[in-house]
Amino acid sequence: MTSATAPSTVTPASGVLVPRSHIPDVLVVGGGIVGLACAWYATRAGARVTVLDPSPGDGATHAAAGMLAPVGEAEPDDAAATALHLAGAALWPGFAAELRASSGRDPGFEATGALLLAYDAGDRADLLRRLDQHAATGLRSVALTVADARREEPGLGPVAGAALAPDDHRADPRATHRALLEAARAAHVRRVPTSAARLVREGARVVGAVDDAGHVHLAGLTVLAAGTPSRTLAADAGAPAVPVRDVVGQTLRLAAGPDLPLARTIRGQVQGRAVYVVPRAPRPDGTREIVVGATSEETADARRPRTGGTFALLRDARALVPGLDETTLAEVTQRARPTTPDGRPLVGPSGLPGLWLATGHGRNGVLLAPFTGVALVQALGAATPGLPGDSLDRALAATDPARLTAPDHRRTA
Repeated sequence: MTSATAPSTVTPASGVLVPRSHIPDVLVVGGGIVGLACAWYATRAGARVTVLDPSPGDGATHAAAGMLAPVGEAEPDDAAATALHLAGAALWPGFAAELRASSGRDPGFEATGALLLAYDAGDRADLLRRLDQHAATGLRSVALTVADARREEPGLGPVAGAALAPDDHRADPRATHRALLEAARAAHVRRVPTSAARLVREGARVVGAVDDAGHVHLAGLTVLAAGTPSRTLAADAGAPAVPVRDVVGQTLRLAAGPDLPLARTIRGQVQGRAVYVVPRAPRPDGTREIVVGATSEETADARRPRTGGTFALLRDARALVPGLDETTLAEVTQRARPTTPDGRPLVGPSGLPGLWLATGHGRNGVLLAPFTGVALVQALGAATPGLPGDSLDRALAATDPARLTAPDHRRTA
């Protein structure tokens, strides 16, 4: 495992003397679904791990709907992103099974496929173009007649076009996060309920962090998985710029009774506006949660949802599934999603020795959490589970921070 080369003790600016014998192998800053996946994978690979986060899972993870959608998210001009998303989706079945076995909790993974819906003629033309693009790039999607779509989902409203994306599945991010917390606890990951105030350097190398209580946490490798705050932490330590910004998204959680039949995830377009409807598995009494999303705003307050955004989501979702009118609006959630200029996360060496990035996942943090954990295991020099070498290499290239950071820094972990 990676270890820092330094004296037997370190006395940082806080004056706290820390014995080297207490250094964990890996310090993860951030306890959302990406950070905890990194921590769990690293400890399974043999590392000692500490996670810093005052409220794990209360950021983007808390708002996420949990679509695992390499087809629905495919962009025709970004083959690297498509390869990355396919790699992330391929890891999920094994990840979910292992997480359930390690935690004793259901992570909420469902291999259901998704319906792609077009509300009017213009939306249908866009859908047909997307299906052509899927065929040209080897992605699986199947055009359906409207009658076929209604047989799949009897509760659909009047739509002009439909397709099936059989490889687009879903997970419950909150359930997955709870399972990761339990699996991490069982694996003896040390959780500290504080934020990182700054990183600690010895010469050119990052050797840990000082938290906001003044305590020092030293490590051979520090992983920044704190979303947009990772940018400031890295900059203050002298690392290359971490180009992440907040894009705020609102999601709705509806409480539905057993009389609303809805099995597959719905990804629709309504007069040019994208909307999704993600049902959870029914509870024993037949009730269920349905997640509707998502807005996307660059300047919104991250924790104060706008009424207009809520109205727009409900308007477009009920156009596709009119039975949503009979549900109860149980929760309106808004959070910031850390996003990069090209939409792909920063996963890998920061350019500053000892500092590794796991941030900027945008709306694909749930999809790419297992991949990010696998990438960290690879950086630690352990065997990487679950992906053929060429798929992993393509995914690592697609997320290499060096593509967006300053070229004059050494790219070492």
